[in-house]
Amino acid sequence: MERRTFTRRGLIQSAAALSVSAATTKANSAVTVGIIGLGGRGSSHARHIASLPEAKVVSAAEVSDESIRRARERVSLDGIRLHKDMGEVLASDVDAVIIATPVYMHPDHFEAAIQAGKHIYIEKPAAADLAGAKRVMRLADAAPRHLNITFGFQQRHGRVYRDAKHLIDSGKIGPVNLVHSHFLKSGMTGKEPALPPPTNDAERLTQWKLWRSTYGEIITETFCHNIDAMNWFVGAHPLKAIGTGGRSVMKQGDLLDHLNVTYDYPGNVQANMVGSYLSPSFYREVYERYFCSDGVVETARGYWKYHRGRGDTVEERSPHDITIDALQEFFGRVRNGKPANTGVRGAESTLTALLGQMAIDRRAEVTWEEMMEA
Repeated sequence: MERRTFTRRGLIQSAAALSVSAATTKANSAVTVGIIGLGGRGSSHARHIASLPEAKVVSAAEVSDESIRRARERVSLDGIRLHKDMGEVLASDVDAVIIATPVYMHPDHFEAAIQAGKHIYIEKPAAADLAGAKRVMRLADAAPRHLNITFGFQQRHGRVYRDAKHLIDSGKIGPVNLVHSHFLKSGMTGKEPALPPPTNDAERLTQWKLWRSTYGEIITETFCHNIDAMNWFVGAHPLKAIGTGGRSVMKQGDLLDHLNVTYDYPGNVQANMVGSYLSPSFYREVYERYFCSDGVVETARGYWKYHRGRGDTVEERSPHDITIDALQEFFGRVRNGKPANTGVRGAESTLTALLGQMAIDRRAEVTWEEMMEA
C-alpha cells in the first residue's frame, strides 16, 4: 500500500476533536467499513463481513491489480468503491477501517487512521521491528478515547478461548504453573530460487513475506498469536527470554524456518514456544497448553479441551472461525458507543515476540528491560 506522511501536529489536532464518523454512528445502523489492503487477510475480512448484518464494506484501497483479482475470487466486490490510494478511504465518511497491509507498513497506516479519526481494526503484529512496535504503543496510548482500537489477535475474542480462560480464572484447577505452545506449519520447500534483497519500494512490497525487515521474522508475524494468548492467560508479559533457531530448509529471504523460545513470566511461570515452517503440506499443529495443579487446559482456534484426569477429557468446539467473534465484538462496540482500546496490549504482545527474536539473535538471555532500552 502507498505510504503517506502525517505530522505529529496533525495527529494531536485530530485527537482533540471527535471525528464526524465516530460521533454519528447510530447503534442500530450498520457500521460502514473501509478495508486497507485486499490481500489474503483483507479479502478474508471482506468475506466475513459480507455475512454480518452489523457492518458493511463500502470502500477498499489496494495498489495491486493482482490482489484485487484474487480478492474477487473470494468475495464479491460489487458496490465497494475501489481506490489505489488509502488516503481516499481515510478521507471518506466510513465509520471504521480495517488495516490489512504488509507488516512493515502497520505503524504508518495506524497513525494515518488515528489522524483520520476512524475506529480501527488492525491486523497483527504491531510492527516488524522494535522501533515500530514502540511507536505503535505510543500512538495507541495517545489516541482519542472515543476511538475503538482492536488488534487482530482473535484468540482474545473467541468463545472457546474465553471459556477456557474462565475455568483457569475460577481457581478450580489451581494456578498456571507451566505453559507450552506449538505452531507447526508448512512453508518453503527449499527448492525456491534465492532472490537478492529488494532495492526499491516495489520489490519490498512484492517480497515482503521473505525478509525480516518487512515481515518481522516468523515469531513476530505468525507465532505472535500463541504469544498473545500466553500473555493473556498468565496475566503479564514475560520478564526475560532465551532461545535458539535456524534455517534448515529455507533458501529465499533471511527468515528462520524453526525456533524454540523459553519465556520466564512473573511468579516463576515458564512458557515454551516451539514454532516451525518445516511441516509437510498436510500437517499443521497449533495449540497452547496450560498446566495447572489439578488439570490441563488446551486451547486452539477451533476448540478447547479440559484434561480432568487420566483418560478423562472434555472438549468444546468453536461454532465458526473465531475471527468472526473478533469482528462482531469490534463492530458491536462501535455501534453501541462503548469504546475499547487494545492498542497498547497488542503492541506489548508484538514486543514479547520481538523479545524472543532478540534472544535468538544474541543466543543469550535477554530481559524485558534490556529490550525496551535497546
